[in-house]
Amino acid sequence: LKFKRLIKEGKFAEAMDVAKQQVMDGAHVVDINVDDGMVDGMAAMAKFVKMAMTEPDICKVPMMIDSSKFDIVECGLKWCQGKAIANSISLKVGEELFIEHATLCKKHGAAIVVMAFDEKGQAATEAEKVRICKRSYDILIEKVHFPPEDIVFDPNILTIATGLAEHNNYGVDFINATKKIKELCPFAKISGGVSNLSFGFRGVNVIRESIHAVFLHKCCLESGMDMGIVNAHEMLALHEVEPTLRKLCEDVVMNKGEEATEALLERSMYEKEYMVAKKKGLPLPKKPRGKMPELSKSVRFSWQSDEKVQLTEPPAPTSDAARNKTPNTYKYDGLTHPLIVEARTNGTKGYKMDWSQPKNMYPVSPKHYVRGRDSLRKYITNLFTSEIAMYDGAMGTMIQKHKLEEEDYRGERFKNTEQLMKGNNDMLSVTQPDIIQGIYKQYLESGSNMIGTNTFSGTTIAQADYKLESLVYDINYHSARLAREACDEYTAKDPSNPRFVCGAIGPTNRTGSISPDVEDPAARNVTFDELVTAYYAQVVGLMDGGADILIVETIFDTLNAKAAVFAVGEYLEHTGLDIPLFISGTLVDQSGRTLSGQTGEAFYVSIRHAKPMCVGLNCALGAQQMAPFLERLSKCAECFVHVYSNAGLPNAMGGYDDTPADMARDNLGFAQKSLVNMMGGCCGSTPPHIKAIKAATRGIAPRPLPTLGKPKMWLSGLEDMVVDDLRNHLGLPFLNVGERCNLAGSLKFKRLI
Repeated sequence: LKFKRLIKEGKFAEAMDVAKQQVMDGAHVVDINVDDGMVDGMAAMAKFVKMAMTEPDICKVPMMIDSSKFDIVECGLKWCQGKAIANSISLKVGEELFIEHATLCKKHGAAIVVMAFDEKGQAATEAEKVRICKRSYDILIEKVHFPPEDIVFDPNILTIATGLAEHNNYGVDFINATKKIKELCPFAKISGGVSNLSFGFRGVNVIRESIHAVFLHKCCLESGMDMGIVNAHEMLALHEVEPTLRKLCEDVVMNKGEEATEALLERSMYEKEYMVAKKKGLPLPKKPRGKMPELSKSVRFSWQSDEKVQLTEPPAPTSDAARNKTPNTYKYDGLTHPLIVEARTNGTKGYKMDWSQPKNMYPVSPKHYVRGRDSLRKYITNLFTSEIAMYDGAMGTMIQKHKLEEEDYRGERFKNTEQLMKGNNDMLSVTQPDIIQGIYKQYLESGSNMIGTNTFSGTTIAQADYKLESLVYDINYHSARLAREACDEYTAKDPSNPRFVCGAIGPTNRTGSISPDVEDPAARNVTFDELVTAYYAQVVGLMDGGADILIVETIFDTLNAKAAVFAVGEYLEHTGLDIPLFISGTLVDQSGRTLSGQTGEAFYVSIRHAKPMCVGLNCALGAQQMAPFLERLSKCAECFVHVYSNAGLPNAMGGYDDTPADMARDNLGFAQKSLVNMMGGCCGSTPPHIKAIKAATRGIAPRPLPTLGKPKMWLSGLEDMVVDDLRNHLGLPFLNVGERCNLAGSLKFKRLI
């Protein structure tokens, strides 16, 4: 009620305190629900999530974006940089819309809560709960290809002991249904609103929490329930419940006779009278719990296995093209999706868009690659498991060596424009193509297997600073084309060492997670949808220009990265192509966190749903400073891992002092520890740096792909959280979902919102 009041009054800063308290009290995930007829749900959800993203004490844990209206859920996901749980979707809206909702959640990388509703209504009995959940599971797995470990079923915890006999078995129905659903739906989780069970005893917390303790002990340990929306601060361990009260609660929860409800109602009246009698005195202190023993679920399901599997390739996206390793045709002129056509609007007509090669151009072998004939996903897997591949180095450092002036940036095409252009390195792909292609060739000569395009700022958002939004397609197309031509030239010299173009997608100069206004934590200068639109246009230009791979790089705000991978996913869906995706994060200092506050592990979890072939770190730090964070990322990543560090830390003049020998020495340590599959350089690095790294690491085996066990629900806020490994403050293998940021769960929150 407190949260509800705060939200209704627009006191969002005070509502943050409610969320912080939930985390302090033991909530592993914060549930945010602002549903109320007197509240603009979209605006309230967006504002609350945006503000929460700026509060480390809140956003260090994952979020549960909760609403009965899916547009509000989607709105919340667009402002959440971590991997969240979307609560909820159901078959109540029909199968077609259910699939649409699930697909959108999947694109955002969110886990989902699926309510046990269908077109006929809410499931109340055990049989109905099982039927609807199994039907939902089959649709999600077979039609949406949703990760089963990210599916959470809520089979509806309904109120018991209401005085109506037909309600008395609701607790038993849920407990039994939980076990059956877990058996029939491998790796899925079970959740529920625990406080619903005892709603008939509202106002008598000792009764309510005792009922919850009995229910959770049975449902969690004996039937496999995984999480629930609870008030963690009020939770009791089963042994803390007074023995007589415990017996009464067990009888009610398990429906052990008609007299059970009556007996508990009588005890409830006693507790009310006790509270009245003590009202004028000081409250008794709560008995300290001390360290709780960690309990394990005694239930084991037929599908559970301790078997581990050695990966031979990174987990692939769920598209048919990726799963089947269908070769990319490299023929883009036939792509006519409206968004692709729109992205090309400002491009000069007549550009080459067919980059396919004759199928007999080079031999069929693991060492050779022909565009349109061979699967790049398969080739990269073979390359990254047989040697440490080499990426390129800094583009900006090399451009600076040319000492270009304003007129050099403008070129002939923009010589009369009023806007200053010096510093807009990306436009040089249009105005100074020989310089950019020359830099590409220097890196290829130094031994790079892959080179990144000169498109770090190649979005409409970044180019707006120069009023060159209309040049974005040309920038990306020509940057990719120049790289394509350079790579083909070097591949022709040695066809057994093919070279590849990585279409570089930078972070933009705006951030979706951080407020530009210190007075307004909910303020943003860009929306998720604006980022997606900008990134999509960039992707079209890069692919039309002949890119092989897409790399989302220098990510200091994971929400920006999620928008980028969302855009890439849309492009792949619209084209039906399989384009390998690399993602590179930036940890800004020795805290080992991104600018938006995430650890490397949390960053990986947040973009893991995109199934990148390779993930890694670049920029901000030198190799020495990056070492511990790269090691942690390498331990958790299920795909290939890369690194391209700066040439040390910047000196007083903003330059970089690490010599090629310095970088080679430090990167050799990464190779010897088997941390990476690809190396390169970032700020301050040059072709001699790349050549030295390649020479130092030649012959060292790359990082092997990991051995994986069962699928796991892996969430993230500022830090990552594996739900299956969790123990709450009572020792239960149970995830506490804080309930007080829900308008129905807190009058204060409702008022504040």
